[in-house]
Amino acid sequence: MPKTVDTHTLVVTTSVSGNTVETMTVLNSARKTGCKLIGFSSDGKMEKYCKKNKIEFRNIPKIHSPRASFVSYVYSTLGTLNSIIPIKKHDILESISKISKISKQIDSSNLSKSNPSLDLAKWISGIPLIYYPQGLQAAAIRFKSSLQENAKSHAMIEDVIEASHNGIVSWEKPSTVKPILLRGKNDYVKTKERWKILKEYFEKNDIVYREIVSVNGSILSKLMCLIYTLDYASIYYAVLNNTDPSPVASIDFIKARL
Repeated sequence: MPKTVDTHTLVVTTSVSGNTVETMTVLNSARKTGCKLIGFSSDGKMEKYCKKNKIEFRNIPKIHSPRASFVSYVYSTLGTLNSIIPIKKHDILESISKISKISKQIDSSNLSKSNPSLDLAKWISGIPLIYYPQGLQAAAIRFKSSLQENAKSHAMIEDVIEASHNGIVSWEKPSTVKPILLRGKNDYVKTKERWKILKEYFEKNDIVYREIVSVNGSILSKLMCLIYTLDYASIYYAVLNNTDPSPVASIDFIKARL
């Protein structure tokens, strides 16, 4: 736990299964500080621990798997905490509306070129390297995790500004790595400048890349719509490579030994 956690701090613990070792460790450590606590899970050790120690708790049903439950958990958590976190109700409703529109484009009932997730999945090969601006880091991390879990594929992420100081040098040699530029619709002016320079470098050196641009709107809309679109891309990529997205045997191996 950070040393700044005290009786005025609210610690939010989330584990879809309710059995995540790291989450349970934080929950136990936080309780000893006397801080305010709330837990979110579908069941498991967390629910039992919270009820035993009279900690505020919300049970949110799991949908298929922790990965597939992401959206329902985000909005259930926002619904509980909306009065104390700096996200406006309008932004929450806007993001839900935009997700609903995107769902029609990326759904498996639309297997045409107009499906951005399927189009990206067909393009991906080698090892994707996802460049992102600071504000979209969460979407980049999620995309990396989705490719790893769903497609059983290696993937990497890198901040576009940080990459300009070191990572760009690695492109001086031929590589099987495939760059994906995860851009915000209205990125900071200096970030836009960096994107322009990076693309110029790639084009000058015949490095093929793809751009994924967020929707307009709040940061919540940008992140949720990107995550939704890229999650689907990872599933399509798995299917195209004859890989079952559901099982995660390697994670089960680690959990069994914890």
